[in-house]
Amino acid sequence: MHALIVVSHPLESSLTHALAQAVAEGIRQQGQHSAEIADLAREGFDPRFSEADVAAFNQTAPLPADVLAEQARIANADALVLVFPIYWWTMPGLLKGWIDRVFSNGWAYADSGEGKVIKKLGHLPIHLVALGGADRRTFEKHGYAQSWNTQIAHGIFDYCGAPVLTNATLMLPDLGSAEAAL
Repeated sequence: MHALIVVSHPLESSLTHALAQAVAEGIRQQGQHSAEIADLAREGFDPRFSEADVAAFNQTAPLPADVLAEQARIANADALVLVFPIYWWTMPGLLKGWIDRVFSNGWAYADSGEGKVIKKLGHLPIHLVALGGADRRTFEKHGYAQSWNTQIAHGIFDYCGAPVLTNATLMLPDLGSAEAAL
């Protein structure tokens, strides 16, 4: 098994990066498994949905080269793990832009022409690991947990047919220490 771990945090010294490294090490320790970390900030991924992305969405032009490269990384993976901090009750813009551009029309999903969506990523298990600064009670009290599931697990990954096997929101106040997340 090969896992692609996508991490979205600007600081390599962050708990988010330490958690991504711990996940990768846990995967590697399971024998003949490998893990690749894709650090979107360090790699300079451009999350902006450009004119070229619109043309690709409309299928009037090919996908940009950087999107094709990311899709090839995913195609090489048996599982996709996203590790990220929670910003304003959702994922960082860099990660959302990566999804917007990479999970493209025709690759992640397609219109059947009959008003139905063809889900193309049923073979790709998804693992979401998010770190938050609020406690779970606050996250649930204000409906953010439900919104999270609706927007991310259902709205993005179910739309493409990719099963979400892990949907972990690690809330630092509930963990007691940053080390408990590792």
